[in-house]
Amino acid sequence: MTIDTDGSASVAIIHELRHDGLPGLVAKFFPRNWQVVQNETWGPIVGGVVRGEVSIVSHGAPGSGFGTALLAQAQNGSRMKCNATVEFKVPLIGGKIESLIGRQLAQQFSAIQGFTAKWITENA
Repeated sequence: MTIDTDGSASVAIIHELRHDGLPGLVAKFFPRNWQVVQNETWGPIVGGVVRGEVSIVSHGAPGSGFGTALLAQAQNGSRMKCNATVEFKVPLIGGKIESLIGRQLAQQFSAIQGFTAKWITENA
């Protein structure tokens, strides 16, 4: 994680997809060392809103993703609106892979949000 002088933050997260944790059909087609690299960039607060961009690149499989997020103050905290697309162009099983990656990323968002909230509290 790096913080720029303008207040923007960049984060890189490497997701290691364990071969034994993949559905059987997916595991047959992809290598044991499959990684998904997630890069996030969050801009400084402008007009009470923070804008974030997330990109996902797969190493070991033909896939990628991109998303945007807006984080704004709300009555009792904050509110985040996200929009993302994950795409794996693999005949017959591409949809299953997209669903798998989407579920894993959704599960990890809560952990990332917890870390981010703690970091903001400690560094505010």
